[in-house]
Amino acid sequence: MGYDTSGFKNVLAHWASGVTIVTTIADGKPVGITASSLTSLSLSPPQVLICVARKLYTHGAILQAGAYAVNILGVDHLEWGMRFAGMRPEQDRFADIAWTTAHTGSPILPGVIGWLDCELRHAYDGDDHSIFVGEVMAADYRESMQPLLYFNRNWRQLAEAPLPMPELA
Repeated sequence: MGYDTSGFKNVLAHWASGVTIVTTIADGKPVGITASSLTSLSLSPPQVLICVARKLYTHGAILQAGAYAVNILGVDHLEWGMRFAGMRPEQDRFADIAWTTAHTGSPILPGVIGWLDCELRHAYDGDDHSIFVGEVMAADYRESMQPLLYFNRNWRQLAEAPLPMPELA
């Protein structure tokens, strides 16, 4: 495979059940939503799963693109979290965000704690949602940023002091 899994391990080590934004491309345009479910499945090959409601536009876009990126938000990204959660319906979700791409062409948001760029490997029917399994093709993370959490209908950081960030090889 040739992919160095240390980036994958570091991204997941910095994810503390925080807010993630799942992005992809549909008809040449970026689309994205907040997602509350991100789970690591395996290290070899590096795979993660996300759950997406079938009624959402992003669901079909992921199937069409065959790829998605997972962007893990830090406390500095509260506005993005609210925007991608649909709490700012009047605003284009990608307005004023200078996103980039990696391997799959899925949008990667700048300055996030970490991101995973995934090729879709499996889609499992879960009645009103699908479970998308993606193989991680590229990943990166930033050190020393607290995750943005959504808990009990509140957006917040975990603690006032920075979290200790583990270093993995």
